[in-house]
Amino acid sequence: MAHDHGHAHPHTHGNDHDNGDGHGHGHVQGPVADASVRVARPSDAPAVGLVQAVVFREAYAGVLAPEVVAAFEPRPFANAWRATLEGEQSRDGVLLVACAGEQVVGFAAVGASDDADAGPGTAELLVLGVHPEARRQGHGSRLLHAVVDTARARGRDELAAWVLGADDTTRAFLTAAGMAVDGARRERVVSDDGRTAAEIRLSAVLADPGTA
Repeated sequence: MAHDHGHAHPHTHGNDHDNGDGHGHGHVQGPVADASVRVARPSDAPAVGLVQAVVFREAYAGVLAPEVVAAFEPRPFANAWRATLEGEQSRDGVLLVACAGEQVVGFAAVGASDDADAGPGTAELLVLGVHPEARRQGHGSRLLHAVVDTARARGRDELAAWVLGADDTTRAFLTAAGMAVDGARRERVVSDDGRTAAEIRLSAVLADPGTA
């Protein structure tokens, strides 16, 4: 699945870290009725694009210049996801969405890792984000569990994720879920004018649930 959507190269931002205001996109604070995760449909592209734009503006606010952050608009993200969902899905990629009732409030994509040191059994969490108003309701954790299940179902035995080096909150979220910094670092181009952001990689072995 292509994951270079819009102006940025998305990775793991804006997860459900048990923080934020917990308004739940118009829902009352607390557990959300009918919370679920499912495979995305082409009709979900506008909602995913909206969530991604909000999450990316938040994640990159302290990393990129304001004019670059302001260029993160829903439409380019939505168009890229629609093209991916309507076309041939490459690299064994899957887009998942978290829903509160029928409303998409988060998303995650998983595919095969293309890192030079990755083996054939390594999956990559390409992006994961939850709308700020829908956090503290378990959506991020449900998405991550679905990513792991999806990777296992495709025969993967390891999961990797690249996160912004300055994003301590996302790193803590993934670490709490069992991932660990593995020492890999890179500078990723995140804007059309060539600006870069430092990223670090986390990884984890996906144990067979039957042997856990």
